[in-house]
Amino acid sequence: MSRRRMMISLLFFCLLVIVAISLNTGASRMNPMEVVKTLVGMGTAKQELILFEFRLPRMLIAIFAGAGLALSGCIIQTISRNPLADPGLLGISTGAGVMVVLYLSLFPTGADAPALFLPFLAFIGGALAASLVFALSYERQQGLLPGRIVLTGVAVAAGLSALMTVLSLRLSRELYQFAAVWLTGSIWGATWDYVWALLPWVMGLFLFVSYKARVLDALSFGETIATGLGVAVAKEQLQLLAAAVALAASSVSVSGGIGFVGLIAPHLARRLVGAHHAHVVPASALLGACLLLGADTVGRAVLQPSEIHAGIVVAIVGAPYFLYVLARSAR
Repeated sequence: MSRRRMMISLLFFCLLVIVAISLNTGASRMNPMEVVKTLVGMGTAKQELILFEFRLPRMLIAIFAGAGLALSGCIIQTISRNPLADPGLLGISTGAGVMVVLYLSLFPTGADAPALFLPFLAFIGGALAASLVFALSYERQQGLLPGRIVLTGVAVAAGLSALMTVLSLRLSRELYQFAAVWLTGSIWGATWDYVWALLPWVMGLFLFVSYKARVLDALSFGETIATGLGVAVAKEQLQLLAAAVALAASSVSVSGGIGFVGLIAPHLARRLVGAHHAHVVPASALLGACLLLGADTVGRAVLQPSEIHAGIVVAIVGAPYFLYVLARSAR
């Protein structure tokens, strides 16, 4: 087994360890033996309720959303050739959030329709934001300008955040509280309906991005070289950017405004497994899942019975890492 495959296997094992820890973490304590008995159908009614209705859906949402945000960041960084690009900095997450808040102001949060349609509506919002950012960052002669992408994305995200604030002020007290929690990055869609709504987006697009690994390798060298290698650059960029928007938007629709996952995971993946996207793609997905599930687990464990939202825990780690990447890129 090659070193890269061993590293991916190690990341998968780390995810399993975090899953095991998360299963035993919460205000209602369950020791490992009780968890095992409950998983095989030998637990009490209370233990089954805690495990199957509260913890498992939340954990799966964190795993899928973390993987989706990481894959989105991997695509965006490769196409823009900018190490600072991620769905949050480009306004995709905020655009998706605007649509989510707008939609939830019109429909009850407990209805079945939001679970089915939130990813679609979030995709529309994220796509509009991404289209605006890339349109303002594109020049006919030079193509996408990596430096301009981040600056434009920050400006668009700021404008959309202001719009979200205005929309939030028009909500009822209950929905306003939800919007405030969403902005901090809470795994709020922690039910099986949201798990099934998110699953096809992340798994289907993961397979698509894995299939396009060689195309991503070519695009990482720039448009000129990619064209020389026989890649239909414009077509592939459009398809991959659509996949990046869909991954980020669908993840944000159930996990809230969580930043930095799409920045950190692809960076660490390239350091661990090299630059070939056949290995970077699965490594990024696993690292994103580990990061978000680990952050959610830490947030549930530190101040029991209260919680720290996963987005806050990720930001504590992500902000210093962002400054580190910024310092390195400025050299």
